[in-house]
Amino acid sequence: MPKISVPAFSVSQTKNNFVLCTLPAGVIANISYAAIRRNNLEEGAVQRVLNQNRISSIKSFVLSGGDFPTSVVLNWLKPSFDFENGQFQFEPSTNSAQIIDGQHRIAGLKAAIEENSKFGLLPIPVAIYDNLNTVECANIFLAINTEQKPVARSLVFDLYGIASQDLVDKAAARARDIALALNGTGLPYEDLIKMPNSQRKRGGIALSTAVTAIKPLVAEKGTLENSGLVTLEDQETVISNYFKALRNAYGENWSENRNAFMYASGFSGAIEFFQIKMVPYCVLNSSFTVEFMQNALKIDRTNYIGQDEVKGLGGKDAPRKIFDRLLEYFMPIEEQKKYQM
Repeated sequence: MPKISVPAFSVSQTKNNFVLCTLPAGVIANISYAAIRRNNLEEGAVQRVLNQNRISSIKSFVLSGGDFPTSVVLNWLKPSFDFENGQFQFEPSTNSAQIIDGQHRIAGLKAAIEENSKFGLLPIPVAIYDNLNTVECANIFLAINTEQKPVARSLVFDLYGIASQDLVDKAAARARDIALALNGTGLPYEDLIKMPNSQRKRGGIALSTAVTAIKPLVAEKGTLENSGLVTLEDQETVISNYFKALRNAYGENWSENRNAFMYASGFSGAIEFFQIKMVPYCVLNSSFTVEFMQNALKIDRTNYIGQDEVKGLGGKDAPRKIFDRLLEYFMPIEEQKKYQM
């Protein structure tokens, strides 16, 4: 291939210099590769194994016309490049540069180019280091992926309400709408769904927690869709009815700080119980009313599920404890069905 020359400029920071430029996506896909930590023994191997789901997601993002304002970061190995008079010049060849950051973006771009070649011309910002060793590559990778932390998930989910629809995770957006509905006047979580940048307070459910818990219920071919509950209105109603049933069972104790359902683990455990136990029971009996679900949950108000029961538990253990406690109170009415023999 002929030599490539593009406008660029040099950046000098505390420890390293690098070149900033834009290159066509197709060129980046052809000249770069990911050196996987512990799989490849070469210098500069700091990458993780590719996640195919992320690649598919980025491919769809590319095909929908998404922007890539953040630089891909490369470690240039061979052949050498020239930088003078504001021009970055090189002879393109495979395996010219290791990917320090952006391997999923590049793989997603490559997949999109295979489907529509026009995206091979898409200009992508690139930061290019020259022949770094493994320690230097590791330092840059960690600086990007630990110090420069991604935005809080609650803010991401909140922005789904105003972002272009082709950039939005539809299941997460649906879960966000339901979480905000639960936050409404007179509903079980009125003013208890914590929005990004809101005033800190004890108790309440972060928007990110609510969305993450609800999302599997409302995803395409998820639990509710497979149960015939497809519209936002239907999904919002049955989830709201479920928490109303819990609130009714708790009575005046619902708003107490000791109530486990006022916290993240209680909410997540309750949603898991709803998905695994309550939904199949309601589908079997063709009823998602508040009264029907409440009758199946014989919660003892003198021994309700308290936040102190999950103290010291973390990760999945706390929601699982809530699930197990709800299971203790779950007493569905067994229907006798007759089968033709």
